[in-house]
Amino acid sequence: MTTSAATATATNGSDIRPFVSTTDESALDDLRMRLERTRWPDELPGTAWEYGVALDRVRDLVARWRSGFDWRAHEARLNAFPQYTTPIDAQRVHFIHERSNEPGAMPLLLTHGWPGSVFEFVEMIGPLVDPAAHGGDPREAFHVVIPSMPGYGFSGPTDATGWDVRRIAGAWATLMARLGYDRYIAQGGDWGARISPALARLDPEHVAGLHVNGFVAFPSGDPAEMAALTEGDRMRLGGLQRWNEERSGYAQMQATRPQTLAYALVDSPVGQLAWNLEWFDDYGHHVGAIADDTILANVTLYWLTKTAGSAARLYRESAALWGQKVERSSVPTALAVFPGDATVRPFAEREHEVVRWTEFDRGSHFAALQAPDLLVDDLRAFLAQLRQGAGR
Repeated sequence: MTTSAATATATNGSDIRPFVSTTDESALDDLRMRLERTRWPDELPGTAWEYGVALDRVRDLVARWRSGFDWRAHEARLNAFPQYTTPIDAQRVHFIHERSNEPGAMPLLLTHGWPGSVFEFVEMIGPLVDPAAHGGDPREAFHVVIPSMPGYGFSGPTDATGWDVRRIAGAWATLMARLGYDRYIAQGGDWGARISPALARLDPEHVAGLHVNGFVAFPSGDPAEMAALTEGDRMRLGGLQRWNEERSGYAQMQATRPQTLAYALVDSPVGQLAWNLEWFDDYGHHVGAIADDTILANVTLYWLTKTAGSAARLYRESAALWGQKVERSSVPTALAVFPGDATVRPFAEREHEVVRWTEFDRGSHFAALQAPDLLVDDLRAFLAQLRQGAGR
C-alpha cells in the first residue's frame, strides 16, 4: 500500500501531513490469489460456533471477498474525509479530522478498538459534524478527530515496545493539543473504552467529558459492594465471567504470544478473517448485525497494512494494566450500555463521576457499527447536558 502526502503545519509548528490511501493493484491481486488458494479445515458435524467460527460462514464471506467486495469503493469513501499523519513519540499516527461549520462546535475524539479501525465511525461523521442536515440541533455539532491506534492500520506497525493504554492516551493528548483543541470530549468503545478513561485521568484540564460504551470495571473485593448489586448488575457481571471462562482465548493468546500468532495472521487472509470474525459476529449470536462488506473493509485494511500482528501486541503491552486499581476520575462521564455489555454501574461509579447512564435495547459491543444513530444521539445529549452543568 502506498500513500500520497504533502506537508502541512499544526498550530504549534509540528508537522502534520495530509494523507490519501492509494492501494497498489498488485496488493489486491495478491490478496485475490491467496483467497483462491485457501486450504480449508474440516469441521466436526453439529459443532458450528461451539468450537470456533462456523466453516460455512467463513466460506460465504471469502466468496464475497474474492469476487464481490469492492475495496476501491471503501477506500474512496475513507478518502472522502480529510486524513492526516503526524509523528508522536517516534510513531506515525494517522487520523481523520473533519471540522464542523457550526460556530461553537465541540471537538470530539473517537477511539476504536480491536479488531476494528477508523471504519467503525464512518457512518457517524456526517451526523456529528453537521447535525442540522441529519435531523439534529446545530448547537450539538462536533469537530471530529478519529485516530488509528498505534499498530493499527495506517498508524502501524509499531517499531518499539511499550505502546500500552497509557502511552496511547498520552499520544492522544499530544494530538489534540497539536490540533489546537483546548477542551474536548473523549469517546471510545472496546479498547477505546480503556484509552479514553486513561486520557481523562491524564489530561483532565482539557477533557471536558468522557463518553464510553462497552466499558468494564471490576469488583473491588468489598463484600458490601457485591451485596448491594441489583439483579441487572449481577446479570452483567455474569457476562464478564462468561467472557473470562468461554471467550477470552484470543485475548490470552494476544496478551502472551502475539508474535507467534502474527505469522499466521499476516500470511493468511482467511486466517485473519476468521480470527477477527468471532468478535464481529459475536461468536455466532449476531451474524449479520454488522454488514458483511463493513467487516471485510476492516479486515482488508488490516491485511493491506500488514498490521494484524502489531495490533495484537496491544494486548501484550497492556496486560499488566488489566484489572489494576485506578485513580478515580472527576471528569463528567457518560456510560452508554448496549445489550451484552458487562458494564456494572456501582463499579463504574467507583472509578468515574458518572453523570449520564443510558441503556439501549439494540446494538451490541460494536455500537458504532450496529447502532450508530443511537450512539450519535447519546453523544449529542451528553454535550447538551455538559453545557447545562452535567446534571445526572
